[in-house]
Amino acid sequence: MTEALASAVTARLRALWGGEAEVTGVRPLPGGASRECWDVRVRTNHGPGRHLVLLRDVSRARLPDKNVAVEAAAMTAARLAGVPVAEIYDYGTGALGPAYLLMEHLDGETIPRRLLRDEAYAAVRPGLARRLGEVLARIHQVDPDSVPGLPQVEALGQVTQLYQAFAEPRPALEIGLRWLAEHRPAPVPDALVHGDFRTGNLMIGADGLHGVLDWELTHRGDPRQDLGWLCTKAWRFGSAQPAGGFGARADLMAGYAAAGGTPPDEETQRWWELYGTVRWALLCRRQAERYLAEDEPSIELAVLGRRVCEQEYDILLALGYAKPLTVPDPLDNDAIDHAATPHDRPSAPELLRAVRNFLSTEAGAGDPLVRFHARVAANALRIAEREALLAAAHAQRHRARLAALGCAGDADLCARIRDGSLDHRFGEVTEAVRAATVDKLTVANPGHLSLPG
Repeated sequence: MTEALASAVTARLRALWGGEAEVTGVRPLPGGASRECWDVRVRTNHGPGRHLVLLRDVSRARLPDKNVAVEAAAMTAARLAGVPVAEIYDYGTGALGPAYLLMEHLDGETIPRRLLRDEAYAAVRPGLARRLGEVLARIHQVDPDSVPGLPQVEALGQVTQLYQAFAEPRPALEIGLRWLAEHRPAPVPDALVHGDFRTGNLMIGADGLHGVLDWELTHRGDPRQDLGWLCTKAWRFGSAQPAGGFGARADLMAGYAAAGGTPPDEETQRWWELYGTVRWALLCRRQAERYLAEDEPSIELAVLGRRVCEQEYDILLALGYAKPLTVPDPLDNDAIDHAATPHDRPSAPELLRAVRNFLSTEAGAGDPLVRFHARVAANALRIAEREALLAAAHAQRHRARLAALGCAGDADLCARIRDGSLDHRFGEVTEAVRAATVDKLTVANPGHLSLPG
C-alpha cells in the first residue's frame, strides 16, 4: 500500500508544484480514530527536501456534516489571523483517498502523557494555559462568513439529537442532558469554533505551542464551547489542572481576555465543561457504532465504546452526585480455583493474561502504529477478563436497583428522569445510577474512579 500511496502523492505534487517532485518515504503515524495519518518525505528540484503530513479518511469514516474543503478554509483563515496552523498544500476527494488533506509537517509533540509529565516540557507548561487562551481568542475573532460552507451548529440540540439517534437508554446521560437544558446560559454572537481544541490536538515543543491540529469538527456557533471543551475533565489526562491539564482556568481566561476575547462567567464555564463531558460520551459511543454497525474492523473504535461510562461518572461527579473513590482492580487478584475445572493448564484466565502480556510487551516491536494498537488490544482483553469475572453479579445488582425504583428497565428509568415522575425520589435515582456506573467502570477502567473532578 505504501508504494501505491507514494506514487499517488508524487503524481499529485508534480501536478501542483511542477518539476520533478518525488516522494522518497511514506510511513503511517499513530493518529485519531477517524482518519489515517501519514508522514511523507519529498525531494524536489527546487531546493531542500520537504516534510509533509497526509491526513485521509478511511471508507465510511466521516459523519455527513464533515467537509475537507471547509476544514481547509477554516485552517487557512485562522492562519491568516495569526493562529499557529499548518499550511495546506492540497485537499479534496479521490486523488489520494475518499477525502484528504496534504499539509506542512509541524515539529513537536502531541502525546498528552509526555506533554504533561516529561521534564522536556517542564519549562513551557506553566505558560501554556494563558497561551491557549490567546490562541482561542484569535480563532474566535475570525469572521465565520469568511469560511465558505461553514456549518451552523446549535450545541445542545446536536448532542440531544445524537443521543436520541442511538435509542439506547443511559440514565447518567439523561441526568446530564436534563441539567443542561434547565441551566442553559444566555446566547452570544456566533463565531468560528474549532470544535476539538484540546490536549492531544495541539503540537507543542519545548519552546511553546507550534500548531493547532484537527479542524475536522470546525463550525459556526458559540465560542464558549472551545473554552469548555479544553477544560473538560477527559482532556486533563489525570492532571489536577483544569485548562487542558496545563494550568488554571484563571490563566486561560486571562490570555483569552488579553487577546480580545470575552471570558464567560464561572457558571457559564461550568455549563460548557459539563456539556463537553456529555458530548465526549456521545462521540465515544458514535465511534463505537462505526465498529458495531458499520463494520469498520478497528480495535481502537471497539474499545472507545467502553469509555462512555468514564464520562457518565464524570457527569455525576460534576453535578455532585458522586465523589472520587478507589476500587480494587479484579485482575490484581491472582487467586484462581484450578480445581473447579477439568481442563488443563494454563487455564483460560492464565491464557488471557499471557496474550495481553504479549500484546503489551512484544507485539509491534519497531512499528509505532502496530505497537499502539497492540496496547489498545491488551486493554480490550483486560476489560473482557473483568467482565467475565463480574458480569453475573453486576447484572443481579442492577436488576435489584431498578426494581427498588419500580422501573422495568433502563428505558423506563430514563423516561421517568425525563418527565420528572421520580423527582420525589431523586436521591435514590442518582444513587442507583451512580452504583451502576461504578460497576461499569470497575470493569472498563477502575482507575478512572479515583480521578478528581
